[in-house]
Formats: sequence, C-alpha cells, structure tokens
Amino acid sequence: MERLRELRDEAVAAFESAVSAAALESARVRHLGRKSEINQVSRGLKDLAEDERRAVGRAVNELKNELGALLAAAGDRIARAGASSGPGLDLTLPGRRPWVGRKHPVTRTFERLEGIFRTLGFEVALGPHVEDEFHNFEALNMPADHPARDMHDTFYIEGGKLLRTHTSPVQIRVMQSRPPPIRIIAPGRAYRNETPDASHASEFYQLEGLYVDRDVRIGELKGVLTKFLHELYGEDVGIRFRPGFFPFTEPSVEVDVECRICEGKGCSVCKGTGWVELLGAGMVDPRVFQAVGYDPDEVTGYAFGLGVDRIHMMMSGVDDIRLYHENDLRFLRQV
Repeated sequence: MERLRELRDEAVAAFESAVSAAALESARVRHLGRKSEINQVSRGLKDLAEDERRAVGRAVNELKNELGALLAAAGDRIARAGASSGPGLDLTLPGRRPWVGRKHPVTRTFERLEGIFRTLGFEVALGPHVEDEFHNFEALNMPADHPARDMHDTFYIEGGKLLRTHTSPVQIRVMQSRPPPIRIIAPGRAYRNETPDASHASEFYQLEGLYVDRDVRIGELKGVLTKFLHELYGEDVGIRFRPGFFPFTEPSVEVDVECRICEGKGCSVCKGTGWVELLGAGMVDPRVFQAVGYDPDEVTGYAFGLGVDRIHMMMSGVDDIRLYHENDLRFLRQV
C-alpha cells in the first residue's frame, strides 16, 4: 500500500509537468501502460491473502480511476495551450506551392497551331458536330457506294444525321457560303466508331486547312506545310512527303515527320520505322468544286488535315492518345 502511494505521487507529478502531447503519452505508458508497476501490482494480487487481496485490489482500482481523470485533465490542458498559442508553424520549412489550374494540353495545342496558321494568312472557321451525309461524305467525293466511307466507322443518328467523322464538312460549308479566294483552317472535334488503343480514339481532335484561288499549285502546299512543321518542331526536324490517296484530293500526299519520341531510332509510337504519319494533304479534287458550285476550270486549291492529339504527342513524348481523354490530374499536371 505504501508503494501504491509512491506510485500515485510519481504519476501525478509526471502528468502535471507534461507540456506536450508526446510527453503526456510517455507518462501514461510509464505509469498506466500494460507494463507499468501499477499493473504489475494488479497481476500480483493472486499471491496475497484474501483480506489483503481485497484491500489492495480496491486501492489499485481507485488509483487507476484517479490517475485516469488526472490524465484526461492534463490532456485538455495541453490541448487548450496549443490552441491558444497558434498552429505551431515551422517557418523554416519550404513553402508548398498550390496547384494552379491551366488549359488542357489539347486546347493549348489548338491555340498554338491556330497562331502559326494565322501568321501564314489563314482564318479560323467552325461548323456543327452533327452533320448530314452530303456535307460529310457526298460533297467530298464519297458517294454512298464509295469504299472510303467504310473506313470512317460512322456514328449515325436518327433522321439521316451523323456525328462528323472529320472537320472537312466545314470546308464545304465555307465554300458554299462565299466565292474564292478562301484561306481557312477548321479546328474541332471529330468522331469515329473505333476501338480505342494507344494511337486511336473514338473521339479525337482535328485541324484541317483549305486554300482556294486561281492558279494554286502543289508547290505552295509543300511550302506552307514545311514552314508549319518547322515552326512547330524546329528547323532540324526530318520531313518527308509520300504519295497518298484521299477521295477529296488529287494528287494526294501523306506527310511524315521524324519521330520526336525516339529521335528516329524506332519505338512503339512510330512502329519501329522512325517516322510518324502526321497529316494528309493534296490538291482539291475537281468533283468537290463542282459539288459546291465552283468552276474547276477557273479555280484550284489545296487542302490538308492533321490530328491535334498526335501533334501534342509528338511534342511532349506522350505515347498513348487515351491519356488525353481520361482526365487524370497526374497526367495533366505533367503536360
């Protein structure tokens, strides 16, 4: 019993002198913890005579209750002291910069592309996302039985409408609305019923261009696209023009750039070739001019189209187009 009184005095002094939550916790473990001397007394009760066991057991329980109340009071005292003295900021720690919102990488890429083409004399034209078959296919030299229509995997809507599979219908609408000369770019979203993979998406972004006037030549097309790619990737980027086929241009070319992800060494994005197909282009087919009421004997022109997602992929080293549509902040903060 004398030792219990000594233990009480030691615990009371420890609880009252604690000035922090850590110090109070240390005192609790020492005086009320599982291995404390008070608990050792409780475990030794079985060795005492019955009368002595009853008296000591009552004293141990009263001591535990008293020390528990003193412990709670000490905890409240420390908490109040901490609240009154402020949050306890360590001003020597480096500051944490808050995240700042910014535009989506595709939006920023659109703005950069539009800026380059504006310096080359192009204006921006926009059009509806829901189109009809005439503007999306037929006016672009793709009648109902044309095999190229199978390649577009179209999302059809009731009433003969569809989600545009490219932004080329904007070119048709502009030519229908005014006579030449026309020099426009048509940026926007397009839709195709495709299975998404690292390089394809069912919803993607395009930018198409059109220049129509008298005596427009394919050399002008090559010069404009070369200037554009040099502005975008630098003067040292490798560029190659290959013969291609598109229903609405003749002759047609496909334009490749040296893969900026592997620097031409070969990777999954360029399929090991060191080159990435970036855009398609060509001289506007006379049938397209006839569809919009232009005289193909009086005017000529060129058109081109590119994927904005892929442009940014090449600029930033991203190897999966699906990342642009998943809205993962960890990705967006990096690009």
